[in-house]
Amino acid sequence: MRKSHKIDEHTIGEKMEPFAFKGRHIIDTADLSNDEIMHLVKVCDEIQAMGDDKARTLCKGKILATLFWEPSTRTRLSFEAAMYRLGGNVLGFSEAKSSSVSKGETLADTIKTVSLYADIIAMRHPMEGSALAASQYSEVPVINGGDGPHLHPTQTLGDIYTLIKEKGRLEGLKMGFLGDLLFGRTVHTLVRVLARFGVELHFFSPEGLNIPAYVRSDLEAKGAVFTEQEGLGGRLAELDALYVTRLQKERFFSEEEYLRKKNSYVVDRETLTRAKDDVLVLHPLPRNEEIHPNVDGLPNAGYFRQATYGMQMRMSLISTCLGVKA
Repeated sequence: MRKSHKIDEHTIGEKMEPFAFKGRHIIDTADLSNDEIMHLVKVCDEIQAMGDDKARTLCKGKILATLFWEPSTRTRLSFEAAMYRLGGNVLGFSEAKSSSVSKGETLADTIKTVSLYADIIAMRHPMEGSALAASQYSEVPVINGGDGPHLHPTQTLGDIYTLIKEKGRLEGLKMGFLGDLLFGRTVHTLVRVLARFGVELHFFSPEGLNIPAYVRSDLEAKGAVFTEQEGLGGRLAELDALYVTRLQKERFFSEEEYLRKKNSYVVDRETLTRAKDDVLVLHPLPRNEEIHPNVDGLPNAGYFRQATYGMQMRMSLISTCLGVKA
């Protein structure tokens, strides 16, 4: 039976400092210390241990605004489910044409106005730096749900929680990343945090979709241990976890370029015969053909559990930023 791990007090250090999350914007994981990240993990466990009824009292009467200028299913619904499970309410829009942006309203005016109606804002926007800009106009905490190809901090924090719950630790793990590593904001954010926790990183990508130079430089500056290659090869047998990403058609410059690289890698049951028996397969979703459905029934398939852990981390973020759980 798969074991779920719980965070102990000693995991986050002998000296627990008070963490000032109330009223704070969550824009970039680089703004969070390792201890702060582990505190959020601990709050996740505490909220889940409360049980559903008690958890639904934490944000009773509070309102989350979900402002999504870019299409999303999992991230937006995950935020909304998190707020409902905390007992709060939700308002917002799921695409730009559903808002006054279609009438020419600026980001600043949208944020200023909505922050008068809500207690906290979760947003996604196609423009890099938009969440940081929004935080400068908001009267309430802003949580970045993804800004273009740049950052996706809540996905990263949910992935951190996933690894800890599934593998019991971060330090010493060997983790592979397979797929579109050039446009994958999820990977860009996650690997820089994992490097801080001593995770060994291995990158596998089709030619031209390698990890960006700025991410590579940051990893080198952190002294991270990492490798880069096109195929999984013999390295697969060393991995504790494999993080698979789709080719993001919407980020490609041409249809021709996308089709040329489409289906250049697939993880299936045969692939996993070359891996450790307990290798954990993750994916930020949505997936296309890069993970075969025949993997879904294996205990290694952690991507749907990963979605649940992501929602639980968003419960932690919302409650701590509102100051109702710290």
